[in-house]
Amino acid sequence: MPAQRGTDYPDHAVAVRPERELMTRQRLPYFLGISADSAGSRGLSMHMVVIPPGAAAAPHLHQGYETAIYVLEGRVETRYGHRLEHSVISEAGDFLYIPPDLPHEAQNLSATQPARAIVARNDAAEQERVLPYEPPAAEPDTA
Repeated sequence: MPAQRGTDYPDHAVAVRPERELMTRQRLPYFLGISADSAGSRGLSMHMVVIPPGAAAAPHLHQGYETAIYVLEGRVETRYGHRLEHSVISEAGDFLYIPPDLPHEAQNLSATQPARAIVARNDAAEQERVLPYEPPAAEPDTA
């Protein structure tokens, strides 16, 4: 017996061709893919992000939802944590998971080539809950 579909979903498959880029709240260009607006999804979004040579996202967090990233090309350093004090480097073929509410920023490590990645989130309107993040100033040395 087939599963019942909810009435608030499309009744057909939806193909999306990302024909233009959109500047995001993270200050990075996205090529919009699947979202509530483009495909009628209710619980996920998936886009392609391009980080220009040497560019970085503005520090931010994703309020209440998870992010999964698959790097298509390039090398990206993702700094994360309360003071963005931790770091991980991802390159083509790597997956990266960002839990909800974790402050982070991504920087393309190449000065000459763009980095590209597919970004999936469990929020169909994910740009609405991207919050800018200002890391606290480093505590002065008291030694």
